[in-house]
Amino acid sequence: MLLSSRVKGISDSITMKLNEKALNLNDDGKVIYNLSGGQLPIKPPPEFIEKVHHQLNFLKSYQYSPVAGFPALRKKIMKYVSELRSLPPEVFEEETDCIVSNGSKHSIYNSLGALIDPSDEVILLAPYWVSYPEMIKFWGGVPVVVNSNVFDGFVPAIEDIRKVISARTRVIILNSPNNPAGIHYSEAWMKEFASFLAEFPDLVVISDEVYSEITYFDPKPSYFYQYDRSLLKRTIIIQAISKSLASTGLRLGYAIAPIPIVNAMSKIQGQTTSGPNSLIQRALIDFDFNLIEPFLAPVKHHVRQNAANLREKFREANLGHCWYQSTSAFYFMIDFSRTPMFARFESDHKDYSYQIADELLQNEGITVVPGLDFGLPNSARIALVIEEVPFLEALSKIVKYLNTI
Repeated sequence: MLLSSRVKGISDSITMKLNEKALNLNDDGKVIYNLSGGQLPIKPPPEFIEKVHHQLNFLKSYQYSPVAGFPALRKKIMKYVSELRSLPPEVFEEETDCIVSNGSKHSIYNSLGALIDPSDEVILLAPYWVSYPEMIKFWGGVPVVVNSNVFDGFVPAIEDIRKVISARTRVIILNSPNNPAGIHYSEAWMKEFASFLAEFPDLVVISDEVYSEITYFDPKPSYFYQYDRSLLKRTIIIQAISKSLASTGLRLGYAIAPIPIVNAMSKIQGQTTSGPNSLIQRALIDFDFNLIEPFLAPVKHHVRQNAANLREKFREANLGHCWYQSTSAFYFMIDFSRTPMFARFESDHKDYSYQIADELLQNEGITVVPGLDFGLPNSARIALVIEEVPFLEALSKIVKYLNTI
């Protein structure tokens, strides 16, 4: 059977494939330490569960919503985000709108569809989320990568971004807090980025802020448009309930953007998925968003503790040079190339992250995500979310492996 060239050029989601493989091995009776998961292994807040339960009795909770989502929820979301970003509510009241989609991935995909034509360039800041390049390519765009490294705290230089701007540049995707690095860009960086954007008035920013409420070291994340509100006229803010309400499987995200962009995204959504989950939308209309912060407080404490455990395990194993301070989201990037284990591989500038990840899974029962798909070869992402005791057990296995020549 002949498949389209479009789908032939798209790679599978490595995180989804690894998660599935780990589940299968676990079902076969093997003890698996799953450090690949991009989700919190806990239930959502009980108050939110109760709102969902309440909606089960109403017929309209099962019927179509407007394509862009229920107006009451969209207004509530814009008010909530304005409060989170210390912005006056009126900044979203005139030229801006909100569209609710089937997860933040859906929102980003629709955003790119609304903005880029074939051969248009989209700037990515490495490390980047694995799905960005594939979504860009699916719409016919060209990913242009700006690199960073652990020595710079995985923060790209503004000057390096400026160097890759071309006549075909349309969009830059900003992901802070960052998946996979587990860091967020500083206030100073965001202010410099705002000044940089003033030089390129046609450049649109997709600001992926899905992890903005999961930060465990001050100062908290801030954003470029807080320092220059005029930039909201060409900014798409992406958020979701996936991380903040531990609800990845409920598939509900949203975008706040200028009205013409929201209208374009709504056209795409209307012809593909229609409106998002009506039941969950109605539950969110009744749910008190102010309960999110206390719900996440123990989560952030747990992630911070696991981050401290990682630091100590690396120090004890004389791998302190491979450690950096993660501050947000719930990830950490291990640089294999700076460990004794890497001497087994040829110094030929090839990527061995897939091979190393497979060895960890088959020999140690540990799943990690190869770093090449994040734009960082010879590395891997681990999640800091599993319970402390199994996390410590997994770390002991990892550092032993990294020190084995």
